[in-house]
Amino acid sequence: MGPGRIIYLARHGETSWNREGRWQGHTDIALNVAGLAQARALGAFLRGRDIARIHASDLLRARQTAEAAAAILGVTELVIDPALRERSFGLFEGLTRFECEERHPVHWKSYRADPRDVPPGAETQEALADRMEAALARAVAPRDDKDDAPVLLISHGGSIRALLARATGTMPPPLENVAVFRAVATAAGLGEVTLLT
Repeated sequence: MGPGRIIYLARHGETSWNREGRWQGHTDIALNVAGLAQARALGAFLRGRDIARIHASDLLRARQTAEAAAAILGVTELVIDPALRERSFGLFEGLTRFECEERHPVHWKSYRADPRDVPPGAETQEALADRMEAALARAVAPRDDKDDAPVLLISHGGSIRALLARATGTMPPPLENVAVFRAVATAAGLGEVTLLT
């Protein structure tokens, strides 16, 4: 890789579970009507940035966001990478925070006291950051000598936050749907991270 490749990291559009405050994790939930509109708006927002290709999580909400944005951007290369999917939340998946506290009080209390203490079946923050870094490396790897155009990664709130925390040393706050970051990927890692929306 040369001096660096511009990447855009975007969270998927809204789902019904987002609206209800449910932990989605690996559960495969489609975008709702608002989410589809947000996905098209994401494409419009990123117009003119010379994005060469889009890499997206294999979960439906991210794939739908990527397909809608790609149609607006005129991007024909869409790469589906399961490593970009959301963190698995184990027995918290499908539940609201209130329901987690009500149904799994011991695990909820432990997790709230220390987010590294994940519930049964959940993925650790370290494992999540590792696979996101691997997905990023695949996304920015040049295909040929002239391949240095920007790349868009469409993933999930927890996954993007884990990647950025690993890169910057600071955990970003929770992300809105279709929040977009711009960053520069180099051999040394991810830098110049800026929240655009």
